[in-house]
Amino acid sequence: MFPRIFATATLACLVIGIPALAQEKPADVEPVRMGCGLMTFDTVPGWGLRPDGNSAIGSTHGAVVIDKAGNIYTSAKAGVFVFSPDGKVIHSYLDKDFSNLHDMEIREENGKEFIYGARNQNAECIKFNVKTGEIVLRIPFPEESGLKHKKFNPTAVTIGSNGDIFLADGYASNTVFVFDKQGKYKSHFGKKGNKLKEFNTAHGMTMDNRYDPPRLLICDRNHKPKGRLLHYSLEGEFLEEVITGLGMPTSVAIQGDYVSVPDLQGRVVILDKTNTIMAVLGHNPDPKKGKQFRIPKDKWIEGVFSGTHGSYWDAEGNLYVQDWNVDGRIMKLVRVK
Repeated sequence: MFPRIFATATLACLVIGIPALAQEKPADVEPVRMGCGLMTFDTVPGWGLRPDGNSAIGSTHGAVVIDKAGNIYTSAKAGVFVFSPDGKVIHSYLDKDFSNLHDMEIREENGKEFIYGARNQNAECIKFNVKTGEIVLRIPFPEESGLKHKKFNPTAVTIGSNGDIFLADGYASNTVFVFDKQGKYKSHFGKKGNKLKEFNTAHGMTMDNRYDPPRLLICDRNHKPKGRLLHYSLEGEFLEEVITGLGMPTSVAIQGDYVSVPDLQGRVVILDKTNTIMAVLGHNPDPKKGKQFRIPKDKWIEGVFSGTHGSYWDAEGNLYVQDWNVDGRIMKLVRVK
């Protein structure tokens, strides 16, 4: 499988205004249609905002996951917030132990759902019960690895079918550490650099179950000259450079044959299993406003993203997207049937 280069021509996909949806929205904001073909979406203006029009979650630098019941979990500086599909906050985990989850993965184990979180500012991975909020596992830097470290900044986490935990230290050593389901260190692979088999900010990661055997799909965000996606085996062996030229890919979420890839520069790229670009969503044409944290709410533009950081698909194929943003931006994109 040959790597594909990001083509700017793909940006010809539609971004147009459409009639209002039946959900509540700010009176002066119309939904925007974006994408193309099978991957066409409508925005939902005002989704996730409080009645006063402000964000319910505060500044964001995190992820999105969805439980079996369809509730949406997003992480922020203040904690983890749980939304209903119509954008109302159901509850939140505001304890300090839930803050700064840079990446999350949700998983059902023995009939219970758990969220695994990579806490980059707090140098650990945690696992907690979705219903009770109880933390059942903490994983600090593995001294058993023999690696010397000045800091440990986990950026991504994913889980194997046997319960193995893969934790990317993307803001520091660029090593991927492997633990068993009890959190015991097993192995590690990777190092920082710009060569073919090196990482320059292993920022996002998920288990790619579209292949047999499954493999790791890793975002190499700052690789020179452009960000890329990589496939690694679960044993830590480099398999292939999946696609290059993606700007600054921050995370990956898979549903069926498709993967959504937020780009920090302000867009979400959707690829199919052949790694062909199917659509580009929310493309920000202003390079000064892409990759920017300090875009306040009064400067948000419906259908235009800024610091796109996390995404997740619901059962109907809708997308939830979080921006890295000072005022806490999370958006719902409804799939057009």
